[in-house]
Amino acid sequence: MTGYDANEPRFRCVLPFEAEPAEVRLLRRATVAQLGQWGVSSAADEVELLVTELVTNVIKHVGAGAPATLILEWRYGRLRVEVHDKSRTLPTPVRAHCDEECGRGLHLLAALAMDWGTVLTTVGKSVWCEIAAQPTAVCRRAERARGALERYREDHPVMAVEGRSKAVLLEESAVELIADLLHWTAARGQDPDDVLDRAQTHYEAEAAVAA
Repeated sequence: MTGYDANEPRFRCVLPFEAEPAEVRLLRRATVAQLGQWGVSSAADEVELLVTELVTNVIKHVGAGAPATLILEWRYGRLRVEVHDKSRTLPTPVRAHCDEECGRGLHLLAALAMDWGTVLTTVGKSVWCEIAAQPTAVCRRAERARGALERYREDHPVMAVEGRSKAVLLEESAVELIADLLHWTAARGQDPDDVLDRAQTHYEAEAAVAA
């Protein structure tokens, strides 16, 4: 993918569901929460509409109760929304003057999304779309911290205990790194508690803005 930074954040969330009207609201809520965790809440309104349309199309055209899966993926500055179902009938856009409802949702995808498409899979099909989504300052801080922790862990191979997940190792690295910083602060004659209080204030202020 020419022009993309391979070091940019990439996250993926898989949400299986049954094609029922009540699921639409739950999936919208789960989507908003997930985007908040990824630091791209600014795209929530558009993605909610796209999720609603894609899931509703499964209910209408595949059948109520049909098993399906919503996949959210953030990569290379784009949010990708996919809905997989077990029907191999690809949706087709209808002309604007047609009285039928079938296919009208594809016009909404085309209007909102940077790109969209349909793909036949081994068990059915996938309808997907992508929109631009830039991370907030809070998310950029989280990615910067993860990079620092990765480098810190590489310098402390004794912490790489077999059987522990990467997430656990990074959490332990975070504790060790914070402890090192507090020792460094104290060695410079500063109060570690004061530094922690200031860091907490910065964190709470930025988290409030992103909420």
